[in-house]
Amino acid sequence: MAGVAQGALAALLIVASIAWSLDLFRAVGLVLFGEQFAAAAYGIGLALTFLRFRFTAKPIAEAGETGAGDVAAVPWYDWALAALALAICGYLTVNFPALTAASSSITVETLALSLLATVLTVEAVRRTIGWSLVIILLVIAGYVLIGHLVPGQLTTRKVEWDQMLVYLNLDNNGLLGLILQITVIVIIPFVLMGQLLMRSGGSAFFNDAAIALMGRYRGGPAKMAVVGSSLFGMISGIAAANTVAVGVVTIPLMKRSGMPAKLAAAVEACASNGGQLMPPVMGAVAFVMADFLQIPYKEVAIAAILPSVMYYAALFIQADLEAARYGFGKVDADKIPRIGSVLKKGWIFLVPFAVLIYTMFWQNLEPEYCAMAASGAIIVFGFVFGYGGQRMQVRDVWLAIRDAGSGLCEILVISAAAGFIMGLFQVSGLAFAFAAYLVQLGGQSLILLLILAAVVSIILGMGLPTIGVYVMLAVLVAPALVKVGVPPLAAHLFILYFGMMSLITPPVAPAAYVAAAIAGSPSMATGWTAMRFGWSSYIVPFIFVYAPAMLMQGSWWDIAVVTVTSLIGIWLVCAAMVGYFTRVLPWSMRLAFVAAGIMLLLPHQASYAMMVVNIAGFVLGVALLIYELRSKA
Repeated sequence: MAGVAQGALAALLIVASIAWSLDLFRAVGLVLFGEQFAAAAYGIGLALTFLRFRFTAKPIAEAGETGAGDVAAVPWYDWALAALALAICGYLTVNFPALTAASSSITVETLALSLLATVLTVEAVRRTIGWSLVIILLVIAGYVLIGHLVPGQLTTRKVEWDQMLVYLNLDNNGLLGLILQITVIVIIPFVLMGQLLMRSGGSAFFNDAAIALMGRYRGGPAKMAVVGSSLFGMISGIAAANTVAVGVVTIPLMKRSGMPAKLAAAVEACASNGGQLMPPVMGAVAFVMADFLQIPYKEVAIAAILPSVMYYAALFIQADLEAARYGFGKVDADKIPRIGSVLKKGWIFLVPFAVLIYTMFWQNLEPEYCAMAASGAIIVFGFVFGYGGQRMQVRDVWLAIRDAGSGLCEILVISAAAGFIMGLFQVSGLAFAFAAYLVQLGGQSLILLLILAAVVSIILGMGLPTIGVYVMLAVLVAPALVKVGVPPLAAHLFILYFGMMSLITPPVAPAAYVAAAIAGSPSMATGWTAMRFGWSSYIVPFIFVYAPAMLMQGSWWDIAVVTVTSLIGIWLVCAAMVGYFTRVLPWSMRLAFVAAGIMLLLPHQASYAMMVVNIAGFVLGVALLIYELRSKA
């Protein structure tokens, strides 16, 4: 019964999202506000969460392939919570217009509904994400209640507890606002697309392609991790899920090639983390960013192309140099498939991406329509051709729908918590106060403000999923950067980059710790190694703030120059950090390589002086390259 209920709720969630996107509700005469649909979908997601996650925050085992489950796995009180979630959110769905109109006056009805919705959401957050996000929510809520007593710039307007609860749940700036609506309308079709891709053999294809492309070269397993995680990250966009899906293959291969366990785990954690930046899909947060900035999603995706290229290029170069210095081997020849045979079997997986890119960038369709079109292509080609002679079955589609709905529990709950965070900042005025405080703290120095913003982003992001991190930073930090002249898109990508880096930055580095568990390496040591291996990720955001060309804004000449100089600069600094170029480098040469690399990384668009420094760095880099080649000869 439990398995049947979970499957039914998951399917209902997916079908409802598709029906909303296709405007089928209006076709049958049912006109709903976005908040009403968000409430209905959230109720289904909450009920599913209480059926899947125990009070101890451990997920209940998935039902079998037939969908049958054991009712004993779900305690009676979780059934009661699931029913209560459906009832509360159902009531909100039906009565939202009247409730939101009366939200300015506190009544028994609005307060009781808000209190129950808040308790259910906080408990769901605790079960799925853990105490970290709950504590952050409680701390911010506590500050909102006492903020009017705080002297100085961080003072807030006075808010009573009942006013706060009703605002958070019934105002369109709270629970049912922008973030939850994006999740249930836009993100669900992309999650379904990813599940269909995996059920049709896509994950096997990406792994096979990565092995075929990189397995025969030095450091092949590490390069496979970089390539495979970038490919898988385009459809996943979730660092921990990416780490598990790809890491179970790549981490053992890296260890067998001679790589230390903590380095193998660090490579996979860094590679998986970058999936959130990788167009065309990126992570769920990119859709939220597009709505924050009121621009089409494709503009965010285009701007993210070069930063993501820099990210993965740096990881690839670092992996190559580490392998060259320490002699990490290749993949065994008998385990490397031929790329021709891989592409011959898996060409069908290129079609959905072609459909996605065509509909999004040429047809200018909404992202949810693009995801549904790509999903349709996966189903058609999966049924007709299949991968490796294994065609999709109707059962695979059902399992993809079920798994997509079940996997959405965490995303829905995180989105709800992010809605609470936005509401808390809005109702109290804390966002404006914090932004003004940051600007004052940074003084007139943009670089100092950027460093402060980076540190705040990493600290606030510790232990949080990326979408929760981004929402906090978009409200608190991004306005401060915009206020001092940083373009809005650059400001939001800057905070996304550093919020994302909190996932591999100790002391709380979830992506690194997941990889460490697979590798059997010490968690903290893996986190520090991931920071070293992914060093460029802490530099690139500063470059694109000063050099808009890195966000594909400006002339083609500027874009080409910043791309070439940045890649060469990254290569030189990687060589210095590893201590190897064509040979093991003495310390004097490592310092020279660092100097040349940094000079090339300084953005030439910032000023004429920076352009001169770039040229000098290029000359020094060429001189070092010639010297090293002659030394080797």
